[in-house]
Amino acid sequence: MYFLYSFLAAIFALVAAPYFVWKGLRTGKYLSSLGQRMGYVPGDVRAKIAAGAAIWVHAVSVGEVIAAVPLARLLKQQFPRSALVISTTTQTGQKMAQERVGFVDAVFYFPFDWAWMVRRTLRAIRPSSVIILETEIWPNFLREARRSRVPVVFANGRISDKGFRKYQSLFSSLGILRGFFKRVLANASLFLMQTESDAERIRALGAASDRVCVTGNLKYDAALPAISSFEIWLKEVLDGTARRPLIVAGSVVAGEEKAILEAFAVVKGRMPGAFLMLAPRKPERFEDAASEITQAGLQFVRRSTLALDRCGPNGLGPGADVLLLDTIGELAGAYRLADLVFIGGSLVAAGGHNILEPAAFGKVPVFGPSMENFRDIARAFLDRGAARQVQDARELGGAWLELMENPGMRDGMAEAARAIVDANRGATARTLARIVMLLGQNSDATAGKIVREPAAASTTVRRSGS
Repeated sequence: MYFLYSFLAAIFALVAAPYFVWKGLRTGKYLSSLGQRMGYVPGDVRAKIAAGAAIWVHAVSVGEVIAAVPLARLLKQQFPRSALVISTTTQTGQKMAQERVGFVDAVFYFPFDWAWMVRRTLRAIRPSSVIILETEIWPNFLREARRSRVPVVFANGRISDKGFRKYQSLFSSLGILRGFFKRVLANASLFLMQTESDAERIRALGAASDRVCVTGNLKYDAALPAISSFEIWLKEVLDGTARRPLIVAGSVVAGEEKAILEAFAVVKGRMPGAFLMLAPRKPERFEDAASEITQAGLQFVRRSTLALDRCGPNGLGPGADVLLLDTIGELAGAYRLADLVFIGGSLVAAGGHNILEPAAFGKVPVFGPSMENFRDIARAFLDRGAARQVQDARELGGAWLELMENPGMRDGMAEAARAIVDANRGATARTLARIVMLLGQNSDATAGKIVREPAAASTTVRRSGS
């Protein structure tokens, strides 16, 4: 089955290669990181871990990197003699890791899931353990890590409604996949899941019950970002030009810009000073978002053009209605200044994005009907009256107006939102305790030696299958 999996992955790569080459040549994306993804770890990364084995944290993209920061900091404190490295899959995640986790020894790209590429990366990094944020399951990586006696921990694990349905559908169509997937999961040492529902789902997919436990959601523990020069500049401009309320629409995905701009027009019709910050989720949406703003007849300024000098030529200008946040890493801090917010990826079927960042600042999260990726969190906020859910642009505009025109209600909801975040902190400490316990039981792993062994051999941590 591993051969078939690798063969199908190769076929997919060949079919998709022209697109990625075209995209890489056009935008510079993918090509610059190709070597690392093929297992060629840069010399400067290898040099930083030459003295000993590394603890390897993998965070797919921006959201996972932010969630990983408190855990990574504690790991660095707990294991001061070990190098700490972090990998990402996406380019935006890489940039965020370089900005937010400067205390780690190195940042690099996660390898493609072919055995020889994985082996090359493992030999270069020589990890004592691998901690994968959420539940990105790569069969060859997990098998090669087990063969090298490197324990793999899934932290902050979750299985979305959509993902679970896909797995069930595959298992129903091809029964052989259930057994294969069970063997794949047996190569991991521990599954630290966000909720009991997530734990039940990973067990249903084949994870051994004695390796699954609930530790909570790391995202509740995310530290608030420090006040940036951009925030200081923006507050001065907003206060000096009476641009209020400030609406921050964050992590916006394709198909949402038009609805957000329509809702903003509703607010601006009653509150002429209203100002919108529109933050696309992905850099490739920056140009499309700019076109949508222009088509809506609104004037806008790109964040990337601002020199943060209110007196210079790069200021907002008197007629600007929208600030297009075409940078990475500044959205979380912008929520601090917001009067109203919107959580992107929720008005279309994208599963929604993180509502905890604005909530931690005491802002009322407003989101659409699609919140499958944050199902339990969204439900908790709605049940406590700490968030608003809308169905379309008309309801979004109405919700924003209601919140602004009823400050007492808004303040009560905001306080409830902040209280939920505060009450659910602690997942990072619980996760760290489990990791420390595991590594203390695995002397070969903590020694940091990559030791090849036959596929069927047992490892220091007991396995239920190969």
